[in-house]
Amino acid sequence: MTAIHPSILSADFANLAAELARIPSADAVHVDVMDNHFVPNLTIGLPVVEAIRRATDLPLDIHLMIDDADRWAPRYAQTGAESVTFHAEAAARPPQVAQDLRSCGARAAMALKPQTELAPHLNMLQELDMLLLMTVEPGFGGQSFIDAVLPKISAARRAADDLGGQVAVQVDGGINRETILRAAEAGADTFVAGSAVFGAADPDAAVTELRRLVG
Repeated sequence: MTAIHPSILSADFANLAAELARIPSADAVHVDVMDNHFVPNLTIGLPVVEAIRRATDLPLDIHLMIDDADRWAPRYAQTGAESVTFHAEAAARPPQVAQDLRSCGARAAMALKPQTELAPHLNMLQELDMLLLMTVEPGFGGQSFIDAVLPKISAARRAADDLGGQVAVQVDGGINRETILRAAEAGADTFVAGSAVFGAADPDAAVTELRRLVG
């Protein structure tokens, strides 16, 4: 099932509640948490995520671009977020992190940077609800989609289908009207879009249009 998750990294941080109200048809809100260690950018932390949780009834899709995911990922699940994504590169024990997230009531998701090989992590799929394949280098919005990730998306889709198709394949980075088609053709079913949504005059119409293109 196709899902569109607008990223608030491209929203107006001074008016987040109002920005969230502009995307009522979104399948979830993608929230990027960055610590200026794992990635060279600093965004928000637990207090803001807790405030976002209070400000919207939309599902929250938390993307942790932070060190020490083993310690912090469960804390974000405890905010009431529906899904929490940690990076394989930042976790000492990915299976345990996934188990902890599910124990907290959240969907467990794991992300891979563009240069991270998929094959060594395929055995994690059975522990996950979603696999996020970054289609830009994590850290900043507004980057261009990396087409070299497309074969990885296809391989992930095949592996997920082999497990019964219960694991979503998400892409994040440079998603717009053109690139979403390539990503969907490769096998992605969940799409994070930032500037393509919040840069539009009508963000919710942009969500609807992206869904129509790949629905």
